[in-house]
Amino acid sequence: VKMRRINKLIVHCSATREALPVSLKTIKSWHVDGNGWADVGYHYIVHLDGKISKGRDDSVLGAHTKGHNTDSLGICYTGGMDKDNKHPKDTRTCAQKESLSALLLTLKNLYRDSVVHSHNDFSNKACPSFDATGEYKWISDYEEDC
Repeated sequence: VKMRRINKLIVHCSATREALPVSLKTIKSWHVDGNGWADVGYHYIVHLDGKISKGRDDSVLGAHTKGHNTDSLGICYTGGMDKDNKHPKDTRTCAQKESLSALLLTLKNLYRDSVVHSHNDFSNKACPSFDATGEYKWISDYEEDC
C-alpha cells in the first residue's frame, strides 16, 4: 500500500445533539446514502464512551475537508451541538477528550510532519465547535526525543 503523505490531522464533529449516541453505521449512511459518497468520509470516529471506530483506511483519501483531503486524515467526535440542536457547543465527554488526545498523539507519531487543525480552519463552519488547533498545539509541536 502506497502511503499518502499526511501533514494534517483535521478534527470534526458530527454536528449532532449533546449526549446523543451516533454510530459509525449512521454516519456512513449520511455520507453514502445522503451524499452519494463511496464510504464514510472520516478516517476515525470518537464516540461518547471514548470508543474509536475506524472509518476509511489511512491510505484512502478522505471526504471531510474540501480542498484538503489529499494530505490529511479526518477525525470526528460525535456531538458538537447543544441539547436543542440549535447552537454549536463543545460537547466532548471526558472519555472523548481522553481518546481524542491519545488518537491524535498516536497519529502524530505515525505521521511526524502532521499538524492538528480544526475543520473551521479551512471552512466557514463552527465545526468542531471548539478550538482543536489551539487545544492540541502541544501535539502539533510534539517531537519525540529518542
